[in-house]
Amino acid sequence: MQTKAYAAQTPKTPLAPYTIERRAVGPNDVEIDILYCGVCHSDLHTVRAEWPGIHFPAVAGHEIVGRVSAVGSDVTKHKVGAIVGVGCMVDSCRTCPSCAANLEQYCEPGFTGTYNGHVSGKGENTYGGYSAAIVVDEHFVLSVTHKEDQLAAAAPLLCAGITTWSPLRHWKAGPGKKVGVVGIGGLGHMGIKLAHALGAHVVAFTTSESKREDARKLGADEVVVSKNADEMKAHAGTFDFILNTVAASHDLDQFTSLLKLDGAMTLVGVPEHAHPSPSVGNLLFKRRSLAGSIIGGIQETQEMLDFCAEHNIVSDIEMIPMQDIEQAYARMLKSDIKYRFVIDMETLKAA
Repeated sequence: MQTKAYAAQTPKTPLAPYTIERRAVGPNDVEIDILYCGVCHSDLHTVRAEWPGIHFPAVAGHEIVGRVSAVGSDVTKHKVGAIVGVGCMVDSCRTCPSCAANLEQYCEPGFTGTYNGHVSGKGENTYGGYSAAIVVDEHFVLSVTHKEDQLAAAAPLLCAGITTWSPLRHWKAGPGKKVGVVGIGGLGHMGIKLAHALGAHVVAFTTSESKREDARKLGADEVVVSKNADEMKAHAGTFDFILNTVAASHDLDQFTSLLKLDGAMTLVGVPEHAHPSPSVGNLLFKRRSLAGSIIGGIQETQEMLDFCAEHNIVSDIEMIPMQDIEQAYARMLKSDIKYRFVIDMETLKAA
């Protein structure tokens, strides 16, 4: 099936209209007419080949919300006309211990990304949500039950939402827990909303005094400007869990020293240059943990979407036409967005 898309032909060429070939709908497949697609920093890393193993032409986009237009003969979960979502994965081995435990994001042979193919960089390319339609195995298609006028703002939940939800759930953020969220951007603003809705006492960390009021509006109980040594010292040894969403190299010790006995800090951002090596003593003397986490499994992604629909949670977004993607990337690099761009895919279809 020939499908309109926006693609980068090389790392140095701007995204432009391109026609891709989608596979015919197989017995287990769902064909989706894409309504909205969120813009993730991973999209930019990919189309600029800032990570190894990038395939070109590159069609990015893994925060997809759309309407089912066709289903295969064996599909049971989704019907034509239903509103659905697709996140960062479109396949995995389905048989390894991780997949068997509904943790497809940790598939041992590696999952297949919604774009740029298998995580190893080998095998066929895949094309993401900067396109008019997509065909995905039903196992990796999620039900979206948000109201019609929330669908665009629900799209970033498929990456930014699940990337923060998964560690918050795994480290049991909830009532009686003091949870820190470092960074107030596309990921951090979702982390604050979700930790608050889960019932935790939420402290937001920012380097910018100007974001203090924004963080409170998002649901933070307290806001700390991390450049202020006195504000940081006042919280020493008091956190059960810290979710660190910052994707720039920085001193981790200033945050691990805020953890209590058996506290953990989880990193979900990948910096361009490695963080300075953390102090081992800082971890040893209170049995603190430094961990990492990526996206989430299909089951927990569905749980997150259902939780967000029930609690009226969406991302804070700015809608753009497909034709403005390069300007959006330029603004994203300057952090000039509160807090996520979402593409209205009608603009691609009309192009």
